Amino acid sequence: MTTTITRPPATPRPVYTSRQPFDDRRIGAAAVYCSDGRFGEQMDEFLHLSLKLPRYDRVAIPGGAACLAGHSTAFWQKTALERELNFLIQAHNLTKIVLIAHDTCGFYKNIWTDHSNIETQQSQDLKTAADLIKLANPQVEIEAYFARKFQGQVIFEKWPTH
Repeated sequence: MTTTITRPPATPRPVYTSRQPFDDRRIGAAAVYCSDGRFGEQMDEFLHLSLKLPRYDRVAIPGGAACLAGHSTAFWQKTALERELNFLIQAHNLTKIVLIAHDTCGFYKNIWTDHSNIETQQSQDLKTAADLIKLANPQVEIEAYFARKFQGQVIFEKWPTH
């Protein structure tokens, strides 16, 4: 009996080719933000144009850095995000982490019963997340921002990290 080995074609058959050329230079920054797709394009625009961070490492998860604040409902996510950030900081030589929260966040609407205080909690969570990251990585600069829907646009406010 003869065995036939099927090999992939020598030339790949792409279904799409990006218009953006690949650039393998790293810039030493990562952004941690909520995976809410309604804010995705605005997050990229803000990070690229306002903060001048092309090719930043992206960490998009429900609630963004909220899981680093120690909420019991996000225990496993906290451990995973800590590992991911520590890996990125070491492997990619990151010197800057940007944390971004946003209004109308479903993560907070699901875990927070007092909806009148969600922004206050988000502010505290960003500070707690920044402290946690800084404790493990004192060389890393951390900035926090809040994305808010305003008159059909998304505006970004700088929030304190301490």
